Amino acid sequence: MSQSNPQLNLDNQICFRLYSASRQVTRLYQPLLKEVGLTYPQYIVLLILWEQDGQLVKEIGERAELNSNTLTPLLKRLAERGLVTRSKNPDDERQTFIHLTEAGKALEQSCACIPAQMMAKAGLSMEQIQLLKQSLDVLMAQGKR
Repeated sequence: MSQSNPQLNLDNQICFRLYSASRQVTRLYQPLLKEVGLTYPQYIVLLILWEQDGQLVKEIGERAELNSNTLTPLLKRLAERGLVTRSKNPDDERQTFIHLTEAGKALEQSCACIPAQMMAKAGLSMEQIQLLKQSLDVLMAQGKR
């Protein structure tokens, strides 16, 4: 431990706190998502499509902050499960639209209780969650400059 440089102590690193918190949140989600047969990244992609169906792969990747090496096989698995369909953009064959199937739309109802269950597991008040989200939004905006 660096007594002469306390700023170098692991517990003082915001990056480590964020990394650890991210891993913990993902672990809390796992049993809830397992019940509906989804992984955390698949859930994120479906959340994006439930907000607005019929998006380009590129748009989904940007919103989910997933690169194509991760997103392409993820979308393939969702399509194999019958939750989404892929279709080429008639105006530009290089682009692919992703649409929810009826099964993908129906899964939204099964997932509707997950946010409330996560709130209960997190042990934070609504006010604390809002404050945390605001702080994270500021931090994320700095990274996009």
